[in-house]
Amino acid sequence: MRKKGEELDHYFVAHPKSKMSLGIIHTHLRGKAFEFLTASGVFSKKQVDLGTRLLIESMVLPQNGYVLDIGCGYGAVGIATAIFNPDLQVVMVDINERAVRLARQNAEKNFVNNVEVRRGYLYEPVKELVFNCVLSNPPVSAGMETVKAIISKAPEHMINKAMFQIVVKSKIGGKRLHTFFEEAFGNVEVLARKSGYRVLISKKLQA
Repeated sequence: MRKKGEELDHYFVAHPKSKMSLGIIHTHLRGKAFEFLTASGVFSKKQVDLGTRLLIESMVLPQNGYVLDIGCGYGAVGIATAIFNPDLQVVMVDINERAVRLARQNAEKNFVNNVEVRRGYLYEPVKELVFNCVLSNPPVSAGMETVKAIISKAPEHMINKAMFQIVVKSKIGGKRLHTFFEEAFGNVEVLARKSGYRVLISKKLQA
């Protein structure tokens, strides 16, 4: 229980203040075994959360090109993407220095070499790149404005016909979230629903 006046150590920060407490997750995703190092100050440190799992199980990946995992945490989505399609080049981004360090370690631990991990706020670290696919389990607890920024700025970093896919709790956002997608892409569909989460997908179409 928190003491009065004590602040929660939020994972969507550059420098987590909590004492480093390491953990490890053994899991299967799409029938493959994975091992992830985790730590305090990083999202879902005890298990691959249900939203991330649903995104990984249902995501639609291109045959080749570049994929961005934005808000990668310890790297589950990006690393799984790189393993499921070794022809892809995967870039993972997070503002949290602890998450970035873990993501790099987890890429090595899972014998993945077609990934690159960059640290920074949202799309800043990849401003020179464009992608065939953008994936995200967005930091909803950081506020809907952050989620909106992830959606609205995505087309600037995508080639024509590239796909954007995020997972959110079904009770979050509602029509407002769909409006963000319509404004950014002009289209949105529900790709998957399970365990109180939904994966939304949009395609970038040139005007």
